[in-house]
Amino acid sequence: MAVLRAATGAWRAGRPRHWTNGVPADAAAPAGPAGPGPVPASPAGRPAGRSRAGGGMSAASRLIRTAPEAAPGHHWLDAAGWAALPAALAADPALEFWGLWAEPGRVHAAFRDGISLLLASLEVPEGRYPALSPARPAAAWFERMVADLWGLAAEGGTDSRPWLDHGRWPATAPLSDHPGHQTGEPPQPVFLPLEGQGLHQYPLGPILPGAGPGHWRAHVRGEAVHRLEARLGYGHRGLLGLMRGKSPRAAARLVARLSAEATVAHGWAFAQAAEAAAGIEAPPRAVLLRLVLAEWERLACHLSDWGGTMGAIGLEWAQVRCAMLREKLLRAHEAAFGQRLPLDLVLPGGLASDLTPEGAEALLAALAALEEDLPTLQAVQDEHAGAQDRLRGIGGVSPARVAALAAGGVAGRAGGRNFDARRDMPYQPYPGFSLAIPTASSGDAEARLRLRLRELPESLGLIRAALARLEPGPVLVPLPVGAGEGVGVVEGPRGEVLHWLALDEAGLIRAAFARDPGWMHVPLLEAAVPGTTLGDLPLVRASLNPSTSGMDL
Repeated sequence: MAVLRAATGAWRAGRPRHWTNGVPADAAAPAGPAGPGPVPASPAGRPAGRSRAGGGMSAASRLIRTAPEAAPGHHWLDAAGWAALPAALAADPALEFWGLWAEPGRVHAAFRDGISLLLASLEVPEGRYPALSPARPAAAWFERMVADLWGLAAEGGTDSRPWLDHGRWPATAPLSDHPGHQTGEPPQPVFLPLEGQGLHQYPLGPILPGAGPGHWRAHVRGEAVHRLEARLGYGHRGLLGLMRGKSPRAAARLVARLSAEATVAHGWAFAQAAEAAAGIEAPPRAVLLRLVLAEWERLACHLSDWGGTMGAIGLEWAQVRCAMLREKLLRAHEAAFGQRLPLDLVLPGGLASDLTPEGAEALLAALAALEEDLPTLQAVQDEHAGAQDRLRGIGGVSPARVAALAAGGVAGRAGGRNFDARRDMPYQPYPGFSLAIPTASSGDAEARLRLRLRELPESLGLIRAALARLEPGPVLVPLPVGAGEGVGVVEGPRGEVLHWLALDEAGLIRAAFARDPGWMHVPLLEAAVPGTTLGDLPLVRASLNPSTSGMDL
């Protein structure tokens, strides 16, 4: 607790963007889950966090918020408070669960409460804590990960099987203060038993083309799929352990490689967390260019995912067309920033490099070429009878399941979860831009693909507007050295990305965690498959395309 108290000053000096997001005090709050209306200004002139539309505080939120506050929005519960948390969460489905992670002897949980992020923490000196998974299904995967990496057990959890640890690491609980030694032969992965007559198991992976490393087990009767279960961890790189003891800027190289399709989103959320911990803000020019990079990444990812799904239903020409458009984006990115991919561009404190003199012109030319092709892609979605027959009604997930998992991005918005962090937990510079977020409710593959196409013009407009507002200035500022703690949230191509870190007195990372949207999308894929056939599996997977590397850490 002494470290957290010491860090409080850094939090107050530079609060994370999603708590104090820089919207002018007289601006209207974005419509959506947080509700319309003006945001009350904090003493610093920034909008104060609001827990729920209408001002009502839920029982679960109240339970957390009445605990001692170590930093704005971060509360330390005692054993009795955490023990009461699962029941309070079960009675309050609106408080979204966003993640669970640990440090040696501590666990942390993140929730979204309206436009605010809410952190709840607990000291666990005995190595056990009451599980949250009975009240929040998505917590089960996090609880398994926490047990593997830190050796902390979730009592009463819905699933205690290993997740990342396949018995082949040299040590058990490698991030704990006292790692153990692996003994014996590595065990075979344990999957859920068959339930029903005439079912048999159909294994997929652990190397599956186009899906990344992962072992998938389908329970089938003939061609009909009754259950799909994932076992990941084959791509575990130990990134959280490698980040410890490094400066935020040195660790940014690791963060950028967490998930290739969301390297900007992860880098930006990590930079937000580091900047909040250090009490600084990135220069205005760097913030605008971060938007350009993030929306460019969204364009490339949406094209790749849309084309990949079209390829899965046999429309290879559409997939090739998307690949050609994506290649134009990559070439323009190289002309603008000196590299085809945005690896290592976003740093705590700003950007590693500025836009080249001819960069804006190259980016705008690529946007014009993409815009010219959008009607062709839209015609495939709207008019190709074969595509509509294959996509409509396939891989559907109910809005209730989407909400229970708090699935983000297009996958969530296609199933009725009307949330986008750019609008609903706004961070700079998005509050100054017009943003329309399309949604749907069917939750099937057709809806997911349609939303991807509808989001492309939004990103085109945001990039053009940001480039038009660029003013000369620096793109990187020094990062002060000192203890602190911060958290950042950014809307990535596939959903919200969360990063948390804690710095020691030397300004080095004491602990960190990265939450990719894949943590919610893999369970969503498991829920989308029952009722389909083995032949539909590649299509359903491609329409969601969860990042397994983002979960493997």
